[in-house]
Amino acid sequence: MISKEKKNTLHIASCSFGKDSLATILLALEHGEPLDEAVYCEVMFDKRTSGEVPEHRAFIYETALPRLERLGIPVRVLRSDKTYLDLFAGTVTRGPKKGLRRGFPLCGHCYVQRDCKLRPIRRYNRTLTPDTVQYVGIASDEPVRLRRLQGDQVSLLEKYHYTEEDAKQLCQTAGLLSPVYAFTDRGGCWFCPNAKRKELRHLYDHHPELWARMLELQAMPGKVSEKFNRTERFSDIDAAFRKEDALCQKAA
Repeated sequence: MISKEKKNTLHIASCSFGKDSLATILLALEHGEPLDEAVYCEVMFDKRTSGEVPEHRAFIYETALPRLERLGIPVRVLRSDKTYLDLFAGTVTRGPKKGLRRGFPLCGHCYVQRDCKLRPIRRYNRTLTPDTVQYVGIASDEPVRLRRLQGDQVSLLEKYHYTEEDAKQLCQTAGLLSPVYAFTDRGGCWFCPNAKRKELRHLYDHHPELWARMLELQAMPGKVSEKFNRTERFSDIDAAFRKEDALCQKAA
């Protein structure tokens, strides 16, 4: 019997199109590291609205993704069949809060990340061979995160001694730095409960239609929790920004 030739090990880059994951791909290309594809999972707010900050989504689809494919790196886009809105409006089926809407996800226990991002990625990973190597964008100056890497996960940023700032500069030089770094130092959905104040302020100032969607959800009755994050309701944040604007107008 003729044995089949062993298939070459796949090398896949996990890609959010942030600075660290794009720098990882650029380093792979620069140093001739094997790389078969980049895998990106897009979280959706509803069936038609992305969870990405609009500037970042435009960067992904209009700049970064076409550029990677021109460089010979195919990009696989994953999506869950569930959206943020599906989960938010879904009802609790057991326990003392049975019948209530799930509402806003809890910081540190985000069901959106679990169901809309991690599950599609894990489902895809199950189709891969066990020896598949995954490049993960963790910089050399992130020791805690580096210690969490599994056996099949590799940080090229660590291998080539790239810090987060080095990764940012590499992407900027290559013309592949997302515009979101003009107002934040992290990636995340525009409805993320971990969003920093400046990220929320950007959403309030530049994307009023998305801001209005969140206020509509805040007004929805029968939720498990009324808080958007650990301390505030979304309507509280809205009121604070309106007060800031009023004070600025008065001062002017």
